[in-house]
Amino acid sequence: MVFKVTVNSAWRATRTLWLLVLVSLSVCICVCRASSSLQEDSAMENIVTEKKAEESHRQDSADLLIFILLLTLTILTIWLFKHRRFRFLHETGLAMIYGLLVGVVLRYGIHVPRDISNVTLSCPVNASPATLLINVSGKFYEYTLKGEISANKVDDVQDNEMLRKVTFDPEVFFNILLPPIIFHAGYSLKRRHFFRNMGSILAYAFLGTVISCFVIGLLMYGCVMLMKQVGQLAGDFFFTDCLFFGAIVSATDPVTVLAIFNELQVDVDLYALLFGESVLNDAVAVVLSSSIVAYQPQGDNSHNFEVMAMLKSFGIFLGVFSGSFALGVATGVVTALVTKFTKLRDFQLLETALFFLMSWSTFLLAEACGFTGVVAVLFCGITQAHYTFNNLSPESQDRTKQLFELLNFLAENFIFSYMGLTLFTFQNHVFNPMFIVGAFVAVFLGRAANIYPLSFLLNLGRRNKIRSNFQHMMMFAGLRGAMTFALSIRDTATYARQMMFSTTLLVVFFTVWICGGGTTQMLSCQRIRVGVDSDQDNMSIAEGSERRSTKQESAWLFRIWYNFDHNYLKPILTHSGPPLTATLPPCCGPLARFLTSPQAYENECQLKDDDSDLILTDGDINLTYGDITVSTDATGAHTSGGPAFAGAATSDDLDRELTYGDHELVMRGTRLVLPMDDSEPPFTDPHHRMRM
Repeated sequence: MVFKVTVNSAWRATRTLWLLVLVSLSVCICVCRASSSLQEDSAMENIVTEKKAEESHRQDSADLLIFILLLTLTILTIWLFKHRRFRFLHETGLAMIYGLLVGVVLRYGIHVPRDISNVTLSCPVNASPATLLINVSGKFYEYTLKGEISANKVDDVQDNEMLRKVTFDPEVFFNILLPPIIFHAGYSLKRRHFFRNMGSILAYAFLGTVISCFVIGLLMYGCVMLMKQVGQLAGDFFFTDCLFFGAIVSATDPVTVLAIFNELQVDVDLYALLFGESVLNDAVAVVLSSSIVAYQPQGDNSHNFEVMAMLKSFGIFLGVFSGSFALGVATGVVTALVTKFTKLRDFQLLETALFFLMSWSTFLLAEACGFTGVVAVLFCGITQAHYTFNNLSPESQDRTKQLFELLNFLAENFIFSYMGLTLFTFQNHVFNPMFIVGAFVAVFLGRAANIYPLSFLLNLGRRNKIRSNFQHMMMFAGLRGAMTFALSIRDTATYARQMMFSTTLLVVFFTVWICGGGTTQMLSCQRIRVGVDSDQDNMSIAEGSERRSTKQESAWLFRIWYNFDHNYLKPILTHSGPPLTATLPPCCGPLARFLTSPQAYENECQLKDDDSDLILTDGDINLTYGDITVSTDATGAHTSGGPAFAGAATSDDLDRELTYGDHELVMRGTRLVLPMDDSEPPFTDPHHRMRM
């Protein structure tokens, strides 16, 4: 009996153990199957994600390829136009046309089937957060806000995604495309003609832009009030919005007109006035628009007029502009010092790379510090051209010129191509016929209020008057372009900004196609001379006296600056100019010897300042070479010391010798070359040489 009980107990224990083993195996099998299923699901999900990433990569590559093909087609057509001498359409207008055609195809010719399984139509929230974290079966996914879609476009989600991919982030324009355009404008500036008309250029760029901004803003505010009365306004539109619109459309970009001017060799003063105004007023428009945005009166209504808020905005304008100006100049000065006191010129590739990076970083540094990168990079370009360029090796000088000219060409044509594309791919256009008509009228009147009154006031103090046909040409040449587009597309969140952006596109299209295309006819209608060689044309005695008076009226503004720059800044920052040992007091001898480079002593007897013609008739200026001294005073009279000249030279002859072109004075068989402008051909007329 005892044995039987023992056997039964053992059997029960064994059976229980086997049951436990079977249960454990079952559990393990289930767990393994579940784990395998999860792994399979995870693997499938990873495969799907990789496929989506690959498809997105291919789509992005195709989008960039579209713009590359647009630029390629534009270049080939430009060659055809230049070969056939077509001037009715500039390359920028052509790029806009190609962009329009591609935009039409993308908008209406391509349809992406909708995948309804991947779209969730209902997810109620109280706001529109920039980032969403969504819990899907225990996994968290991050989604970013791409923009609002109207109710009638919900069924076209895939098409919207395709159009959104060819719409660039506005910061791309400001941080990548605008810097080379603005820097090239300052780096390629012809300083001699620019400074000769500096007073007028500053008046048009600063005072004229402000006048144009407020005239356009007031007229558009009246138009908006009228639209509100007749029920044509579907959202808020305040006076500050109207002023902002006036600021962005006051930025002129006559690239088409200037290209034709350069090709036809139009009067250099007219070219300098238009180019100088467009360069500076872009910077003014950027800072002015930022100041208007910063206008914030106290109280609940932030759009009421308040004196203190206006003064604060004015202070912001001055602070931002001056800070950006100082930052740009400082970066140029640092680059000049680095290139002067190092041996980078022995490694041309490193020298060019440093110059490029320092110039581009100026824009980003200004934006990061809360200033305006456009102003900073513009004055950085001017400073680099005036100082750093003299320190570069000849190879780097050619490389930097060609590099920024290429970048300017590609960036400008890319922007204009994108303008045409955006007309059809941008999804939040607001076209209002009344606002559009009012904008065209306001832009025309704002330009007129800029040019004609200021020209009248400037002519009161100018000896070389701005003639009426020049004024009409400047009025006609007020094209809008890359800067206007970039400022308008930077913020399209509100109804007012969307309407301004859509209208700005039409203004740019009209001015580039109609005004730019009619430049040649306008020159003929106004009887403005073309084919003018500025140097040879000014060699006549009649023109010589007018040129001399023009120098006298412009040089007095810069006489003090020029002397300080020539005697101190140029020797400190470059290898040119007189040695500091000759200009600084004797007590500063060690510092002068440290800052003066050996090349400065070698170049001591050579005049290397291409802006010297600005002040040759102001103050007493002596050019000494060997035992010959030629001096000129403020009256224009000239004297010479040393051995007598074989033939007496008249005052006008000597003035022309010292003023025009890359010419030479030959004294006792030794030539003294006086460079005035790198782009001008050497003057070798034997009738205007003085020989001992």
